Amino acid sequence: MRYFILGLISLGLIVVSLANREMVTLNLLPEALGDLFSVNAKIHVPLFISILSGVAAGLLIGFVWEWLREMKHRVAVKLEHKQVVLLKREVDKLKSEIPKAKDDILTLLDEVS
Repeated sequence: MRYFILGLISLGLIVVSLANREMVTLNLLPEALGDLFSVNAKIHVPLFISILSGVAAGLLIGFVWEWLREMKHRVAVKLEHKQVVLLKREVDKLKSEIPKAKDDILTLLDEVS
């Protein structure tokens, strides 16, 4: 099922790419602003490359944004896990310090030996 969906997405991207093969000019800055700063960087690319690169940049920005937003929750979970581990260690230490109650027979055997 996953491969079928990936195939449909790939087919859709190929169709969009073939339909938008015309060359377009991408400017770094608007023409008036570029003339003011003497920076007129231009690049000629097919339209589908500019469309797909915009989609990819949007996805990348979204993933990074979400990762940064969820970071505080991941830190809280790690801290909680560390506290649980420390509490378990402390409980084990306290349990080992408690003297174990001996049976009457074992006490008599200890006295004899």
